[in-house]
Amino acid sequence: MIHRLLPGPIALLGILALLTLWLDQAIQYPRTREDDDSNHQPDFIIENLSGVQVAYDKALQLFFSADVMTHYPAGDMSYYEQVDFARLQPDKPLVRISADYAEFDDGKDIYLKENVFIIREKDLDRVTMRTEFLHLIPDAEIAKTDQPVTLVKMNMIVNAVGMELNDRTEQIDLKSRVKVQVNKIHQSTDRSSNKKPLTQLNHRKK
Repeated sequence: MIHRLLPGPIALLGILALLTLWLDQAIQYPRTREDDDSNHQPDFIIENLSGVQVAYDKALQLFFSADVMTHYPAGDMSYYEQVDFARLQPDKPLVRISADYAEFDDGKDIYLKENVFIIREKDLDRVTMRTEFLHLIPDAEIAKTDQPVTLVKMNMIVNAVGMELNDRTEQIDLKSRVKVQVNKIHQSTDRSSNKKPLTQLNHRKK
């Protein structure tokens, strides 16, 4: 287990839980009968969806966007394509989450799929996590995956297969095949050649 690899609260589950609540309030889903066959067909599709939620008492801003949203009344399932989340709050690091696809299961479970990135911006203490699948459980404040995951913090790269992140305790449990690589930071007196030691992960595959 890696404790506090992500120092300070990243509020990963909190971001998505608030955004899920905001989406439920902002979008009024048509009511259908439970035995209606149309429940298994999408009742609406929205393109270029975006929104902002502001908590003025905390000076907190949550941003959300998706290229396409498709909602199915059966199971109250929502599917998103090219999703981006962001949390902006004074004196706290910017947190961004993106994925090619996302599924919202009535707000109880959130599934991020393909090119999943979580980026915590904080000057030299930048943390990036990448995986192909992430299961988020907001009520339990847990994020987990059984897929390969890569964590990058400063000059340290951690690779593993399987991970569970507890947002409440800020602990990360890496399940298997854990490999840690620490690169030396080379300092140069030539400012023009002063480059970061790590190759930055792409935010989104084009």
